[in-house]
Amino acid sequence: MTIPKVEVKNILYATDLSDNARYAFAYAVSLANLYGAKITFLHVLPDVPPILDATVVGYISSEQWEDIKQQHFQEAQKSLTGKRSDRHAIQEVLNQFSADARQKAEDTSVEADEIIVNRGNPVELILSIADEKNCDLIVMGTHGHGSLADAMMGSTARRVLRRSRKPVLVVRLPEEES
Repeated sequence: MTIPKVEVKNILYATDLSDNARYAFAYAVSLANLYGAKITFLHVLPDVPPILDATVVGYISSEQWEDIKQQHFQEAQKSLTGKRSDRHAIQEVLNQFSADARQKAEDTSVEADEIIVNRGNPVELILSIADEKNCDLIVMGTHGHGSLADAMMGSTARRVLRRSRKPVLVVRLPEEES
């Protein structure tokens, strides 16, 4: 068996914008530098599961529930973007995140090829964007919450790893300092 030559031209870096996500970003940047690859950033705002929609609408009207979801979406955007509530503001946060992380890394010439902010199922979007953008590698972080939590609900990283046809680098993030 001959060992194939590994070429990485485009890396999909999936981020939740947490402080710990910078740790996984360091791996994405290092690999991009090593291979001369581009990095596509992806941040997904999760949708509310349909079962929750159906349950809540049994108690309040669907219009009221949509208003509440929109209000929470706007609040989440404000917390991510420092009180700005448009989609471009989240992209600015990702740009700043990238610039800050690159400043702290040595010998880094990597630029974000594209920054994508979508709303939906994180696993589905990570997999579809990786295919759509012809990414050679997916880099993402995961928190070590223990085997019981992983077995009960599973993590986004675990589901991406299980379903992806592309290589996935899952970086265990350091424990958050108290």
